[in-house]
Amino acid sequence: MAGSQSNRQLHLTAFMRPVSLHTGAWRYPGSYPDANFNFQHLKHFAQKLEAAKFDAFFMADHLAVLNMPVEALKRSHTVTSFEPFTLLSALSSVTDKIGLAATASTTYDAPYHVARRFASLDHLSNGRAAWNIVTTGNPESSHNFGFDEHMAHSDRYKRAREFYDVVTGLWDSFADDAFTRDVETGQYFDPGKLHVLNHSGDELKVKGPLNIARPPQGWPVIVQAGQSEPGRQLAAETAEVVFCNPKDIDAAKALYADIKGRVEKAGRKREHLKILPAAMIIVADSKQDAQEKRLKLDSLVHYDSGIASLSIAVGADISGYDPDGPLPTDLPETNASKTSRDNVEKLARNEGLTIRQLAQRLGGYSGLAFLGSPSEIAEEMETWLREEASDGFTCTFPFLPQGLDEVTDRLVPELQRRGLFRKDYTGSTLREHFDLPRPENRFFT
Repeated sequence: MAGSQSNRQLHLTAFMRPVSLHTGAWRYPGSYPDANFNFQHLKHFAQKLEAAKFDAFFMADHLAVLNMPVEALKRSHTVTSFEPFTLLSALSSVTDKIGLAATASTTYDAPYHVARRFASLDHLSNGRAAWNIVTTGNPESSHNFGFDEHMAHSDRYKRAREFYDVVTGLWDSFADDAFTRDVETGQYFDPGKLHVLNHSGDELKVKGPLNIARPPQGWPVIVQAGQSEPGRQLAAETAEVVFCNPKDIDAAKALYADIKGRVEKAGRKREHLKILPAAMIIVADSKQDAQEKRLKLDSLVHYDSGIASLSIAVGADISGYDPDGPLPTDLPETNASKTSRDNVEKLARNEGLTIRQLAQRLGGYSGLAFLGSPSEIAEEMETWLREEASDGFTCTFPFLPQGLDEVTDRLVPELQRRGLFRKDYTGSTLREHFDLPRPENRFFT
């Protein structure tokens, strides 16, 4: 329980694609408008985060541009972004310790491709790769992959579970010591230490083996972001890090207890899964000063962007409804994220918000936020850790570079002073940063 875990420390990852989830970030005074698509800026951010001893640089991904009306799309700083593997491969050569986490879809990709890319990144980075498993919530993505309709929610998760089994099986194609490279005998590898997967399941058929040596970490770290019922179960069975979006500490504690309980029922140890809620962090000299920064930031959100964000969140076009009326209760069913819609509907009910007010909230950033002085934010983060609401946080920044600099230069030293965060890395791989075991090869002992 929390009282017996007083020596626990926070894990911190940085959510960096887009560089800020707030749609007004690129317009904030002093910010880099092109930060999302400027390698020199991104390299600086990664190195700054590494100097602050962050666990990982985490990149989400989207597989469609036309997911909102053009009037809103033209105001979005996410319309152009680097492909995650390409960027993280480049960043692996200019960093040494920070983890590199990328999203790859189980709905619109092939397991052999995913296994190869992550194994390559793990080798290139000397054991710092992580795979964020997503089933892709945006229905518009289907049109870029030859499908007229998005796969149903339950079917996506069924495929994802089998996809995970195939990818991890491919990573185990070779024993760790398979490559002898014996110049004298001319034997490059031991064929007795090669496993052919020969997978044939309900969704996938993959022979294998993978044409890459086993990753340095055994498997790259597994990250998962679903909060729906099937998402929680998938996380309990497969994930080592959970990226989630609880609205407050009570919701976070309930989610934490549920997923950790499922982990134990799945025969795993609780501590082998880290739960890291997303949190936007705004550091200032006082809470009032931080709130003023946020008001300025929110004022930069255009209504067109807001109504588009609201439509995406609920999986239905809301633009035709009365903006000063309530959110309809009879919206059509959707294959988009059910957690997202549930959160919006709960927000509308609890605060009595109109469509216009909801759009303004969602158009900027509607998730969990910590605002205040370094000591105020550190105290709040400590409460979350001690009360088992989280194992740390996936940090999002309100604007860049200032917002990131204020976290690394002001908040992190305060966390370190309190003994809540490392002062230096104690290992070199991402698994070591997260205190996770290296998986045994299921085919070779």
